[in-house]
Formats: sequence, C-alpha cells, structure tokens
Amino acid sequence: MPLPSGLCQFFFILLYRINSTIYLCTLMKKIFLITLALTVIACKKQEQENKIKVATWLVGSWENKSDEGILSESWSKSNDSTYVGKAFYIKSNDTLHHESMTLLQKGSDLVYMATVKGQNNDEPVTFLLTKSDAKELVFENPNHDYPQKIRYQQITTGSIVVTISGKQEGKVTSETYPMSKHN
Repeated sequence: MPLPSGLCQFFFILLYRINSTIYLCTLMKKIFLITLALTVIACKKQEQENKIKVATWLVGSWENKSDEGILSESWSKSNDSTYVGKAFYIKSNDTLHHESMTLLQKGSDLVYMATVKGQNNDEPVTFLLTKSDAKELVFENPNHDYPQKIRYQQITTGSIVVTISGKQEGKVTSETYPMSKHN
C-alpha cells in the first residue's frame, strides 16, 4: 500500500532536519576542537614569551663588600625579552674582573650569556636555564671549563646569593657570593 504524499513529505522533512542537526553537531564539535587547539597554542606561546619574567627580582644593583674587595653586579631590563648586566670586582681601586652579562629569551629557552674581556676570545659563553622558580635561577653549560653552573637565589627582596660551581682542574669547586641590594 503506497504512503500518502503528505506523509512522505513529512518523513522527508524529518530526515532532512535530523541530518542537518547531526551535521551541525559535527560542525560545532569541529569548531570547538579547533578553537580549543588554538587556545592551547596561544597559551603556550604566551608562556614562552613570558619566561624571562621569572628573573624580574634580579633587576637592580647588588654588592658584596669584604676584606678582599668589592664585588658589584647590576642588572637592567633592556626590553621584554632581554636583561643586561655588568659585574665588577674591585680591590684597592683596581678593577680585577669585569664581566658583561645578558639574560635573553630565545623562543622557549632562557639563555644567560657572559662575556669576560680576555677570555674565550672575548666571545660570550652561553648557559641555558635548567631550573627556575619564584626565587631561584640555575643556568648550566657542561662544556664550559669553569664554571659549568651559575645559580642566582633570592633570599629576600634586598639580598641574593650567587653561586658558581663546577669542575676546575679536575676538582669539584664552588664559590658563593652573598649580595645586598645597593641603591
């Protein structure tokens, strides 16, 4: 027995709407997944771009006075991805050591570069950030002669401790420099 044309038209419209609804649900799922993926990528990129912000407490002038001399280190923010620093060791008005440092965000890496006049053909030595939290930065370069590790630790807002360590002439050694903020 043939179905009346009105009933066929009803089933056709019903099937069309069900199919459209399924298509829309599938399309909405795809749009949702694409939006979610783009959000995750954007958040990761922002996290990478902001990695240098863990070092904001380092900005300023720091000093260690002892009987052997004065060690001073100063850091300033050059731009959103670069901090620049200088370190001097002065004894009896003679500068015994001068070092230029750069803290640079390179993609997802935070890089510490140190240049000491008369060493390494006056080229910077690069150390990669291996550990960081709100009060500590650790940079390492296992291929450098000495130091292989540089650690900055914030003790209070007015004091830090800088530790350099590694193997020197076959012996494990480290040097620690407590420093106070200096205006």
